Amino acid sequence: MADGNIHKAPHTEQKEPFNIDAEQAILGAILFDNEIFYRVSGFLKGEHFYDPVHQLIYVACEKLISSGRLASPVTLNTYLADNPAMGEIGGSRYLSDLAMNVPSTAGAWDYARVVFDLSVSRGLVRLGGEMIDRARSADIDDDPQTQVQTAEAELYKLAETGKYGGGFVTFESALAEAINIANAAYERGGGLAGVSTGLVDIDKHMGGLHKSDLIILAGRPSMGKTALVTNIAVNAAKAYRPERQADGTIKAGDGAVVGFFSLEMSADQLAGRILSEFSEIPSDRIRRGDIDQSDFERIYEAAQTLNDIPLYIDDTGGLSIAQLAARARRLKRQHGLNLLIIDYLQLLSGSKKSGENRVQEVTEITVGLKALAKELEVPVIALSQLSRQVEQREDKRPQLSDLRESGSIEQDADVVLFVYREEYYLSRAEPREGTPEHLQWQEDCDKAAGKAEVIIGKQRHGPIGNVKLAFDASIVKFGNLAQTDRYEDDRF
Repeated sequence: MADGNIHKAPHTEQKEPFNIDAEQAILGAILFDNEIFYRVSGFLKGEHFYDPVHQLIYVACEKLISSGRLASPVTLNTYLADNPAMGEIGGSRYLSDLAMNVPSTAGAWDYARVVFDLSVSRGLVRLGGEMIDRARSADIDDDPQTQVQTAEAELYKLAETGKYGGGFVTFESALAEAINIANAAYERGGGLAGVSTGLVDIDKHMGGLHKSDLIILAGRPSMGKTALVTNIAVNAAKAYRPERQADGTIKAGDGAVVGFFSLEMSADQLAGRILSEFSEIPSDRIRRGDIDQSDFERIYEAAQTLNDIPLYIDDTGGLSIAQLAARARRLKRQHGLNLLIIDYLQLLSGSKKSGENRVQEVTEITVGLKALAKELEVPVIALSQLSRQVEQREDKRPQLSDLRESGSIEQDADVVLFVYREEYYLSRAEPREGTPEHLQWQEDCDKAAGKAEVIIGKQRHGPIGNVKLAFDASIVKFGNLAQTDRYEDDRF
């Protein structure tokens, strides 16, 4: 701006990235047309301005406009006239010059982006300086690993502020996105809008795993929760097919890049299960080394097939929901991410504030997982335990009320799935041999052998029901059941 009264940048000893003209342009645009504030306020905040006086003016505009009042040079001067900093730059005359000399309100979004981007750049400069100073201090109580963790956390925090957008979208935009999702399902030919589980009947019921959904997979111990979610993870990763977009970004044409937080099992144990599944050699035999040359060749071939699939495992125990979210964000930035799995929910911790109240802590965790699913735009599958009250019923098929801390889990989840294997319970209830009850028990065991159910207890986007699957206990693998009536509808 050419006017001599327009404020100049304060002198600094070290050059920092800023643009006073862009700051003046966006402030002038807002003072000229208050509607522009609503277009940029979703990401632009007062602290993003380099000049302290501009921070002051923007915050004053925010307060006035948010309370339904007009932000103009006249009204602003009423509230800022007594501020010494405003007096130094010309007070009301400076505000008037801002409104009158704005280049164009049409470029307001771009001015705001420049201000925002330079603020993020200054944050990087600041963090870099702090990291250097801290590393040079050589404090015996401040080891390098702690410094790395702190720096990483600060970078995550800065990265989270580095986003445009937010706020309302028009129905036209939302409708266009819905059409794109439907078109993607049509082009796949299988009717799937989301990531395929690799299990035909689950996909048929759910249309795949939809981005931004929180999916809870629950069951009692030994039902096969981890086995099922591992099957899904590997199926999705094996099917991954990247597609390069016009803007140079990569998206999944099919399948998924999978992030797997294994809070209970180690990464090598999980890999052992997967090897067992694909080599079709029981994992206990692999662990004991009870294999021959042909078995080893099958294991090697399975390893070669799986070696390059985009499946990333984090087996760090005792993670908090905040740490998990930070690691998931990093994975998406570094390698991409289309499906996130947590095994299991009750092993996560919340903040210290909620530590004394477990129900409150689980609520914080489920809310955090749902927010993460929306933020990263990926489906999140979280495994969950069930309460022991299942065991006290004659019919041991789980229900929503069996979820531990069910209020928050049931409320925040978009989909709730239960794994149930009748074969497991029957094998532990054998009547006395030679009795009529034993004959009936044997018949029931034969019917249940090699079968499992996934009960869809809740689904925001479709019907609930029971999906029947095949289950091979020797290699802990779920598969499609080879029969025509694959699932029973159970809608109500």
